[in-house]
Amino acid sequence: MGRHHEVRAAAMAKTGAMKSALYARASKEAYMAARTGDPDPKTNLALRAVYDKYRGKSVPRDVFDRAIKKAQGGDAVAYVEGRYEAYGPGNSYIIIDTLTDNPNRALVEVRTQVTRKGGHLGSVNYNFTQLGVLSFKGENRDEVEEALILGDVDVQSVEAEEGYIYVTVSPAAFNQAKDVLAEMGITEFEEAEVRMEPNEWITLEGEDLQKFQDLIDALEECEDVQHVAHNVEL
Repeated sequence: MGRHHEVRAAAMAKTGAMKSALYARASKEAYMAARTGDPDPKTNLALRAVYDKYRGKSVPRDVFDRAIKKAQGGDAVAYVEGRYEAYGPGNSYIIIDTLTDNPNRALVEVRTQVTRKGGHLGSVNYNFTQLGVLSFKGENRDEVEEALILGDVDVQSVEAEEGYIYVTVSPAAFNQAKDVLAEMGITEFEEAEVRMEPNEWITLEGEDLQKFQDLIDALEECEDVQHVAHNVEL
């Protein structure tokens, strides 16, 4: 299903703007997690989840440290979550999650980028399912699956591809799955987050594929965009 490409693409910043946007996303999530609990990721589960989510994406530790220090200061930033759904090139489906201190700016950014590439905002949520996603280096697929089942984790799938293992679980079982994997000595993840996954994948070609890739790249560079989910196999 193209997951290996998705993992590696997420871990690489293609441009300086993408790298800056990635760091901003990590910083905002760490800030929010630190504001609501202990600044130590060992005791703050929300903050630990942020570390795990971005660890495989080469985000420097000082990005988190600055965010935590800011959260401990006196000035509070009111970040607001948003979600926008869109039809993209080739009748693709896209979900854009934002986290911003200016919702009007976020809406304009998202709508502008989508319409520039021939898409339009519209309801596509029914084509996705929220899942906990964990991916890590490994070959022992059967052993991982058995451990999760014995740990009474609500497992949706366990797949192996090109030296990586991909685990999807129900959102409620996400932390439980991480605990079971930790008992197996698996603590380093390429991906570790709860997100929207498409129910079916599609392929695009030619101009539609180029427009779609350009759109995803543009959205990834947006200041207020936190995550982009889609149903296109790359």
